[in-house]
Amino acid sequence: MEVNPPKQEHLLALKVMRLTKPTLFTNIPVTCEEKDLPGDLFNQLMRDDPSTVNGAEVLMLGEMLTLPQNFGNIFLGETFSSYISVHNDSNQVVKDILVKADLQTSSQRLNLSASNAAVAELKPDCCIDDVIHHEVKEIGTHILVCAVSYTTQAGEKMYFRKFFKFQVLKPLDVKTKFYNAESDLSSVTDEVFLEAQIQNITTSPMFMEKVSLEPSIMYNVTELNSVSQAGECVSTFRSRAYLQPMDTRQYLYCLKPKKEFAEKAGIIKGVTVIGKLDIVWKTNLGERGRLQTSQLQRMAPGYGDVRLSLEAIPDTVNLEEPFHITCKITNCSERTMDLVLEMCNTNSIHWCGISGRQLGKLHPSSSLCLALTLLSSVQGLQSVSGLRLTDTFLKRTYEYDDIAQVCVVSSAIKVES
Repeated sequence: MEVNPPKQEHLLALKVMRLTKPTLFTNIPVTCEEKDLPGDLFNQLMRDDPSTVNGAEVLMLGEMLTLPQNFGNIFLGETFSSYISVHNDSNQVVKDILVKADLQTSSQRLNLSASNAAVAELKPDCCIDDVIHHEVKEIGTHILVCAVSYTTQAGEKMYFRKFFKFQVLKPLDVKTKFYNAESDLSSVTDEVFLEAQIQNITTSPMFMEKVSLEPSIMYNVTELNSVSQAGECVSTFRSRAYLQPMDTRQYLYCLKPKKEFAEKAGIIKGVTVIGKLDIVWKTNLGERGRLQTSQLQRMAPGYGDVRLSLEAIPDTVNLEEPFHITCKITNCSERTMDLVLEMCNTNSIHWCGISGRQLGKLHPSSSLCLALTLLSSVQGLQSVSGLRLTDTFLKRTYEYDDIAQVCVVSSAIKVES
């Protein structure tokens, strides 16, 4: 029968503790009135407690902080700190002590040791201390691997390891939405509005120190999260910088393409990189966390070969009275077009003018403005439709319906401007 040899005891002891700040603790003091059976006993005990403040014993300020009783939660973006101590429990001198601390994740293994040099010797009842720090950048299981190697007085080389597993949780839920704005294409391309929705998915409130957008090289950004009051910029959230658990807050940013990119590209097409969000917060007693999103990408709106936009249109018009609109036609293709304008009447909106008008040649990224006249025969909210543009080069027709809406009222009703 095979007998396993007894497990050899090591001369050194390894202790690993997470360094974290205490948490807030609310204690309900036990008091009583003098006519009760305990008399003034409870009140006197609070007055004698060295952790209380004279005159404010019931607040028990000294008991509002409590040391962590377990490893606690670690959130993505926070800094993980740990204290590592190797103590010589034996009565002999140990030589060539090397302590290594590695952090293993699902994708990589990082060396966190402050020094990779071996300590020449460690006398009895002495210790080697080290503090490691690491900004957590991955979600999921993390394993702290602490390894100790040393040499005994007899020249025997010894080695042992300890593993400490912990989970990294997600602190914030970040969602983004893009909104395209119509603007003058003769100077720059359209503005892009980015709405960032940030939700606190932890169990404690957060102080949102900074939420900013770092734009890509193609864009300039303007933050729209403040208002001007009495000559000062005031946050739209005012003094409510705290984000309670499960609460969501919206941040808005406006991005404009830089002039050199707008002039070079004309209209930015396809998928473009907008930038990334930089979020900094504090929890509990000032522990800081930071997250940066990956590069946000936006699909530029597709206008086809020809884009038709409205430059001017009245909100309200009178029944059976002509009104005027101004349209802009932009060649979004990479070829020259020869355009013909056709106007088709609908049941409610009638075009005034000559249909089949030649607009001439329109070069790539060029625009032209048209002043058109219409007349409505039906009251109510009416849709402007019925414009057709035909490229005589390719014999291709582009149809534009539901371009805009106008409110048509009776001419007897006075329309206030």
